Formats: sequence, C-alpha cells, structure tokens
Amino acid sequence: MFTEYQHLIDLSDYPVNWWKNVVSLGEEIRNDPARFAHECDGKVMATLFYEPSTRTQMSFQTAMIRLGGKIIGFDNPANSSVSKGETIKDTTKIVSSYADILVIRHPVAGAAKAAALTAECPVINAGDGGHLHPTQTLTDLLTLKIEKKKLSGLTIGMCGDLINGRTVHSLCKALSMFENNKFVFISTPELRMPAYIKDIIKANGSTFEEADTLEEAIGDLDVLYMTRIQQERFASREEYLAQKNTYVLDRKKMQLAKPDMIVMHPLPRVDEITVDVDEDKRAMYFTQAKYGVFVRMALILTMLREKKQFEILKGREYSGVVCDNPRCITNHEHYLPKSFRSSRDETLLECEFCDERKLI
Repeated sequence: MFTEYQHLIDLSDYPVNWWKNVVSLGEEIRNDPARFAHECDGKVMATLFYEPSTRTQMSFQTAMIRLGGKIIGFDNPANSSVSKGETIKDTTKIVSSYADILVIRHPVAGAAKAAALTAECPVINAGDGGHLHPTQTLTDLLTLKIEKKKLSGLTIGMCGDLINGRTVHSLCKALSMFENNKFVFISTPELRMPAYIKDIIKANGSTFEEADTLEEAIGDLDVLYMTRIQQERFASREEYLAQKNTYVLDRKKMQLAKPDMIVMHPLPRVDEITVDVDEDKRAMYFTQAKYGVFVRMALILTMLREKKQFEILKGREYSGVVCDNPRCITNHEHYLPKSFRSSRDETLLECEFCDERKLI
C-alpha cells in the first residue's frame, strides 16, 4: 500500500545514505544555524503527543521555530477530541489538513504507521510505545559522529530496560548497518533485548553478547547507552519495583571504563545515573539532547523537500489472523488492516505495525 506523502516511521524504511545525509545536514545546521533561519517561513507543524514528553516535544517545537515555521497541536489528549473517543484516523485526517508536517508520539506500538495511512502530509514517528523512536536514533547518530568521529568499529553497551526500550531498539537496528559494530546487552533476564532485534543485528552482520552486570562489561565499551527502567511499561508496580535500581551508573563504575568512553542516555533519567557522573567529561547525555534540535531541524527540512510516494504496507492480510500483541495499535483501533509480512514458507508472520511475530 502506497501513500501520497513520505513518512518517517522506521529508519529501516530508508537506505543508510539517507540517514547519513540527514545527520550531515544536522551537523551543518549546528555549525551555522543562522543560515537556516527562514527555511520554513509560512510552514506549519502539528505535534500530536498522546503521552508525556519534554525533550522530544520541545526539541521538535524549537526546531520548527528556528526554521521560521509555526506550531499547532496538543500535548495532552485529554484536552482534545481524543477524550471523546476520536480515532487516530480521524484526528490525523483533520489535523494533517491544517499542517505541512505532523509529528506524533503515542503509547501504543504502531500508532505512527496507523496515522500515516490517512495523513494528508508527511508523518514523523516521535515514539510509539516501547516499539521504535527513529528521531532519537538520528540524534544518537549525530552525537556519535561528532563525539566519536565515526559510526563504525564501535563496541556499544546498552543497559537497563531493553525489552521496552524503543530508543535502543531503533539504535540497534541502525548501528548494525555500519561495519564492525559490536553490541553488549546488559540487563536482567526479564528485560532482555527482543528476539527480533537480535535477528536483525545478526542478519546485518553485526555481533552481540549479553551480560548481567555493568562491572563485567563497562571496561570494553566505547559507548555506554543507559536507559531508564520504565514504570509506565510494566503491568504492575510490583513488577516495576522488582527491576528498579538494578543498574546504577556511578563514579566508582566509571573508573572501570576507558578514558574515551562516552555515556549516552535518551533521558529522562530517574536514578540509573548518579548526579556525580554529570561532572565527568565522558557524560554526553545533556549534549546529546542539545544535538536533538539540530538533527530534527535537518529531518523537517528533508521531509518537506522530498516529494515522493511512500510504501507503508508491504505485506498482506491473512484470513482470521490477528496480532497477538495487546499493545499493538491494531488491537486498539479495529478498523486498521491486520497486515503481516511472512517468511518464505508463510509459517512465520510478523505484524507490520508492531513487529510482533507469530507462528501459523
């Protein structure tokens, strides 16, 4: 299924050179922001934030303002017609007719793709549940390009909530496309990286290993990507408390790391990085957030400049088959097509909205 507009739902929908061009443009903007101050004069960006956000929402708003554009939208669905039961389809259809580009964050996996099906302008996924977060990945790539001077030949440790961490899912998929990158996944058994992400890493020719503690892994890392244990992704507070404070990066652990290792974090942090680490020159998470404005300026420009059709659904519907993931948008908005990609023998299906797999 094709749509009239280009969208950013998942970075893997685009070739690596496209990512590199966006990141390079972000670096250009960082070096000379004044040159781009009127690129979006007369343009309107709509932001639909169905769950709380500080950095992503404000960095998109700042990006559009610095490009000369205007902003509409909401940051609380309770203050919109969503509170009356309006579907994503209807909200998107209406709001996109007012705007030149639309940014959506939603707590349910696949919501951005659902929005793109009927939008009348380009859609950018600003995070869909615990699934993907491609604009954070572009931010991370710009941070690595500037601070590590490369995107290949890195050993990247990812620590914390890896099963629900949309930022690490997107970043793994992206960095596995660059040569000689190695991943170390540091988590409890309950929070391990999903199998489909591991399969993508292997298929792209990268390698990974798993570790139980920060202490055993940190000395080998070029990059440590810390994540928050996300209370909002757990079924109960008891499950959350059982995992909370399992991994805490402090000054003592930093002494075990390489002198040039950098620490990244998508933020917000709770207590997984102690405040004394902030003074370490290797702590990049606040700088990382700053870079997010530049790369989102670059992304907005790229999406508005490129006019072409976009293939949003490539699979097909199977009679009587539904996604098993209760957090998939197709199980919340029932008008959506139950579309699946299939293995060659059609015994394994993968939901096109949330990537959940099922055997048939």
